Amino acid sequence: MKKHGILNSHISKVLSDMGHTDQLTIADCGLPITTHVEKIDLAIRLGEPDFISVLKTVMSDMKIERIVLAEEIKQYNPNLLAEIQQLVNPLIEIQFIDHNSFKKQTHKSKAIIRTGEATPYANIILQSGVIF
Repeated sequence: MKKHGILNSHISKVLSDMGHTDQLTIADCGLPITTHVEKIDLAIRLGEPDFISVLKTVMSDMKIERIVLAEEIKQYNPNLLAEIQQLVNPLIEIQFIDHNSFKKQTHKSKAIIRTGEATPYANIILQSGVIF
């Protein structure tokens, strides 16, 4: 049994399989997920697990070069945006796009991790960097 890192075998495999510029989405429980993208469903009830806990865990094991957020997070969930900005290295590019474009962009993700988060626009696309 693993002693450290991500214990969820599906998330661990997705991260291991990712290459430069591949994308992974972490989503709240309401984001629509297309059938052709792998869904890793962690939600057990509203609020559990929360978005930030999952994001912190994934960020600890993934090299990220860019993130994408919905523009609407600025108005409808500024507290979550502030938490994300505190977690993200200032050298990582943050791109804001409208929510409809964001939903379409998730179709390019290797997987979408569904959390139990129940606050508006608690979704992020993480683009993989390289470790060398």
